[in-house]
Amino acid sequence: MGFLDDWSNTIQNSWPTAVAYILFLVLLVIGIFFLVKFCDLFVGAASNIAVKMHISPMIVGLTVVAMGTSCPELAVSVSDSIACLGNPLAQANVALGNVVGSNIANILLVLGFSVIFTPIIIKKSTLKKEFPILLVISLVLVFFGILFGTSGVITGNYAILRWEGIILCVLMVAYIAFLVVDAKRHPEEAMQEDESIKPMKLWVAVVLVIVGAVGIALGGEFVTFGAKSLAMKTASLAGWDHNLTESLVGLTVVAVGTSLPELVTSIVAAKKGQNELALGNVIGSNIFNILFVLGIASVVNPLTTGSQIVVDLIIMMSITLLLFGLAFTKKLGKKTGFLFLAIYVLYLTYLILRTVGVFPQF
Repeated sequence: MGFLDDWSNTIQNSWPTAVAYILFLVLLVIGIFFLVKFCDLFVGAASNIAVKMHISPMIVGLTVVAMGTSCPELAVSVSDSIACLGNPLAQANVALGNVVGSNIANILLVLGFSVIFTPIIIKKSTLKKEFPILLVISLVLVFFGILFGTSGVITGNYAILRWEGIILCVLMVAYIAFLVVDAKRHPEEAMQEDESIKPMKLWVAVVLVIVGAVGIALGGEFVTFGAKSLAMKTASLAGWDHNLTESLVGLTVVAVGTSLPELVTSIVAAKKGQNELALGNVIGSNIFNILFVLGIASVVNPLTTGSQIVVDLIIMMSITLLLFGLAFTKKLGKKTGFLFLAIYVLYLTYLILRTVGVFPQF
């Protein structure tokens, strides 16, 4: 990533401001497009290979497809993690902001828009299994990020350390095992995945897996480069804190961009009346974002960030608890959707005011 950093500095210092902004923005948009399109390609091809290996489509849906939809977040977070290798002063604001921001956007934006289209009736099984798991895993992330965040890194910074990442990866394996065992006990609850896997020749599937993986990797590089460069350029011109600006970009533009697969899938499911699928998509995505994305990214390199992550983690946890509380009403309707969207607007307003210095860091 060193040559990319040099290129970014050269563009910022030597190119006209307008041209530099356009280039960084174009790379960011291209990166998000790559992530969404190649993620879909990768998941479809990988699912076909798994089915041809006589793995149950239901199991494929719970593993390959579930992890595949988190590939955009994984690509961005790992790319930012790698970019910080060898530099103890570097902060992985995009990596952490991407996951925390995606989890917030999944609930407030994705679920908010979904229930405006079609109300979601909450099943008892969801209240007993999926919601408690999401709450526990979210609490683990908050616990790691806040209580253990400062150990072994620069004083005043917070981080998801490598040993914490290993624990998250172990929990991910345990979670997948639980999904598989539970699905075998209740096969009627996971049959919708059969129709989502379109058949293709094996050699075509193998080629598309490779192409998809390369595309996702490139997309992650483009998004990370574009997001960080935009943040650096904006911070320099406006006199804002660089890390806060980088965190703003990660929590908003990158987070929403990498949540596009979930947004499209959930809205389409809601329009078709498959409202339970929309809710399951959000819960599953948030769980995999924490265990799969942050787990792997922090094992590659500890993810360090500033104290602003404490507030973001608390907001993420509060929104998760709010969703859990509303779920006990057994129905999420239009009022809930508009409430979620209003909260998201307030959160964006807070992020902007924090970045310009209205709300000081603690």
